[in-house]
Amino acid sequence: MASQVSQVLASTHTAISSNMENRPKADFHPGIWGDVFLTCPDKDIDATTELQYEELKEEVRRMLVAPMDDSNQKLPLIDAVQRLGVNYHFEKEIEDALEHIYHDNNDANDLYTTALRFRILREHGFDVSCDAFNKFKDDKGNFKSSLTSDVRGLLELYEASYLRVHGEELLDEAISFATTHLTLAAPTLDYPLSEQVAHALKQSIRRGLPRVEARQCISLYQDDESHNKALLQFAKIDFNLLQLLHRKELSEICRWWKDLDFTRKLPFARDRVVEGYFWIMGVYFEPQYSLGRRMLTKVIAMASIVDDTYDSYGTYDELILYTDAIERWDIKCIDELPDYMKISYKALLDVYEEMEQLLEQGKQYRVEYAKKAMIRLAQAYLLEAKWMHENYKPTFEEYKSNALPTSGYAMLAITAFVGMGDVVTQETFNWAANDPNIIRASTIICRFMDDIAEHKFNQRREDDCSAIECYMEQYGVSAQEAYDEFNKHIESSWKDVNKEFLKPTEMPVPVLNRSLNLARVMDVLYRDGDGYTHVGKAAKGGITSLLIDPVPL
Repeated sequence: MASQVSQVLASTHTAISSNMENRPKADFHPGIWGDVFLTCPDKDIDATTELQYEELKEEVRRMLVAPMDDSNQKLPLIDAVQRLGVNYHFEKEIEDALEHIYHDNNDANDLYTTALRFRILREHGFDVSCDAFNKFKDDKGNFKSSLTSDVRGLLELYEASYLRVHGEELLDEAISFATTHLTLAAPTLDYPLSEQVAHALKQSIRRGLPRVEARQCISLYQDDESHNKALLQFAKIDFNLLQLLHRKELSEICRWWKDLDFTRKLPFARDRVVEGYFWIMGVYFEPQYSLGRRMLTKVIAMASIVDDTYDSYGTYDELILYTDAIERWDIKCIDELPDYMKISYKALLDVYEEMEQLLEQGKQYRVEYAKKAMIRLAQAYLLEAKWMHENYKPTFEEYKSNALPTSGYAMLAITAFVGMGDVVTQETFNWAANDPNIIRASTIICRFMDDIAEHKFNQRREDDCSAIECYMEQYGVSAQEAYDEFNKHIESSWKDVNKEFLKPTEMPVPVLNRSLNLARVMDVLYRDGDGYTHVGKAAKGGITSLLIDPVPL
């Protein structure tokens, strides 16, 4: 790297800045939120609502710990608590109840309870066998035709199948059986079941974002005649309280972003700070991770600027200088950079310096891991730029080995741990830095969903290197065949993610949840194209429902 840098430095800054014809062309649409989030409504809940909130919380807790003759009877309550997004208040109560249900071995005879039991236990890492579903098969080994009229059971079977791991062919069959018959039944159903089925077919619980799912569930749950009034009211107040906290965080971040003035100073880069916050809210929404959210949003905002510098503006010579400066991580390097790069370089260093200041004494070592992860990302971006500069067409394997780091997901996973308090230790960072299975799996999901989205929806610049095209060219297949192959890798990686949650886990569940949630963000934002760059329905709808519209009480 050093010799490359000295060669570049030898060519004058004038030559660099006049080299405009080699710049890639970017045409990102401007940010769509204006100053909506700069200020924040400051209405905290009144004393009466606060008292009601605390009373309701205790009532829900009592329901969760109440003894029942049949342990399976508690499953619908746990399911509702989880779907309504308030399970983070009752982790111990839920875990204790599930421990009891798991050891009770009380097999249900109906499809709904069997599937619900399987899914909820699997979500919490209990290694339950999918053999429980064999009783719903006929002599020929097919699912019984009588099940096709049990829509609630089919819906639960569908959701349960998303928790499958490798080797569970029974659940591979179950997902296609349930999907086919739910799709056929959908037009004949009454509300709210019709809406539940339509939503599930679009977004399974396992791959949905917990806050988005909670908002959707609150609306549907209140229209279900059998709903629990105390639980519903608690979930509504809780949603609005969290929304207020998130709004405060976002307005602070938006003011930071506005002060940097990147939209004017670096007009080639994407203005997506609100979408970035939504992304990180998907990674962790709970109140105890407020510091982590604020740090990680600034990091994803800076990574987006760095990405656009490599991808959409910098010449190759400039990018060598930029990478060298990031590798050295020293403000003194700033003088060697072109003027426009100085702006983002200083802001990048400032973000990590602020992180160090915000952390408690003794936790500053975490920022070193985060910096190293950002340096690896810049190095991977440079290799992509080199290929483009040299008109080199990498093989699919070459592309993939560099594309996984450029997805940024390993960097985000490691940086997510920085602000997570005492649940993480130095061991967590050592583990994360060594490419563990769950981080690798979520990275493959991210990379391949991004590649399919960009190619399928023509959201790519002509001079970009495309994984899909590398694959098509190397293996002589059509675009659709390449998509199918990539989707197989995505499905396989989801099974890898699920496997990592089975007890005993390699790391505490809050650590593993970061990678699960990163994968979920991709499933939500990239299903119909790159919903971050080309802000689509999923991002707009999610941001509006989670950060603008409160739930009517």
